[in-house]
Amino acid sequence: MPEKPDKTSVALLPPDYHIHTPLCKHATGAPEEYRAAASAMRMAEMCFTDHGPDPSGYDLKHRMSLPQFPSYALMIRSIQDGHSPRVLLGIEADYYPGAEPFLRDWLPHQPFDLVLGSVHYINEWGFDSPDNLYVWDSVDVKGVWRQYFTLVAALVDLRLFDVITHFDLPKKFGHRIADRDLREMVRPLLDKVAAAGMAIEINTSGWRRAAAEAYPSPLILSLMREREIPITFGSDAHAPGDVGNQFEKAVALAREAGYSAYRRYCARQPSLCPL
Repeated sequence: MPEKPDKTSVALLPPDYHIHTPLCKHATGAPEEYRAAASAMRMAEMCFTDHGPDPSGYDLKHRMSLPQFPSYALMIRSIQDGHSPRVLLGIEADYYPGAEPFLRDWLPHQPFDLVLGSVHYINEWGFDSPDNLYVWDSVDVKGVWRQYFTLVAALVDLRLFDVITHFDLPKKFGHRIADRDLREMVRPLLDKVAAAGMAIEINTSGWRRAAAEAYPSPLILSLMREREIPITFGSDAHAPGDVGNQFEKAVALAREAGYSAYRRYCARQPSLCPL
């Protein structure tokens, strides 16, 4: 059954569904400070989605450990006090080949409102890390984009995630491909996303990077709209001042692409709200 917009829930800005905590080891500020920032923007809702644990030790310098997860959940629960903005508990779960057994066993048993799905690594290369920027000088850029979208397709096929975050992340440092190549790679992937019933976030952190535009690009956003793929909004906040950053611009971008509603979540169940 198609989702119908809930016209009773309208705020100045849509919820920020991509917010980190210091447990990821590269963010600053207490959850209360992030919440105060969202409140100042008159957001009705926000969701903490810090980098999820991985017992294999994958990328441990950028995420909480598995034993730290209860502390993360408790930290977020402690500010779920009924005041506005409403605070949700989520996670940003990374996909890479080999992550499947843990994700299948762990994710469905956690009390999440929202699960973001991300790809940050191609083989052993953290392609979006400034520490690894030099690697881009020796790779086939078009080939990297193709490898990345192949991994995102595998993420979608798992059917474990609600929203794909920073969809066209390889452009972070300005490494782009021709529109014709992007269309060719993205169209079948977006068909998969639509069939899976997943959403894709408009991630405003791209405006803070060399990419100089949101993730996804206007071209991809238009292809998403053709397939009626729902959207969410996320700042990828790593400091309280990032919350809701450029959301007015993101809403305008969504409207230009033909969107009139965005998706919200509660206990991983979606609903639509008008822009």
